[in-house]
Amino acid sequence: MAYINLLPWREEALKVKQKEFFTLLIAVALLAFALIFVVNLYFQARVDGQLTRNQFLKNEIQQLDIQIAEIRTLNDKKAALKKRIEVIEQLQRSRNVGTQILDEIAKIIPNGIYITQLDKQGNSIEIIGKSESNNHLANMIRAIELSDLFTDATPESITSDDDSSKLLSSFKMRVKIQGLVNDATLANQAGGNQ
Repeated sequence: MAYINLLPWREEALKVKQKEFFTLLIAVALLAFALIFVVNLYFQARVDGQLTRNQFLKNEIQQLDIQIAEIRTLNDKKAALKKRIEVIEQLQRSRNVGTQILDEIAKIIPNGIYITQLDKQGNSIEIIGKSESNNHLANMIRAIELSDLFTDATPESITSDDDSSKLLSSFKMRVKIQGLVNDATLANQAGGNQ
């Protein structure tokens, strides 16, 4: 007798194929999930690494900002010290100014001019005196302009006195001292830098 398979082999084969299909589908899904998980871990590690570098850079920038602020403070202190040194040097230079002024005036005043009064106001001197002629006064102005100590001679007035001798005329002149800062300015600078 012939062997006849009466069992539902087609349904069994279909079930086996379906089981293989679902097994393969689950394996592909797990593999895809694992792949996505690994890719996610990789990119998350890169993002975390970049965030760490960014934080490191922020910390370094903050430290550099602190150092820059310290440098600015030091530069301000340095500028203040330079100003003080300049004031002290100016005071040193102007220490013997009175003697230098009198010495220079003795050199530049020609015969025929008589000084009656000298007033120092800041970095200028007011010279009041008498002159035998205007030529002597012009020679004195030229000598002042050639002087190393004086500059900018400005005659303010030349008058002839009626009650005194007709030969003498009174004059008033203002002369600036080169390289000398006003005494009030020196006091302000010295007081302002403390």
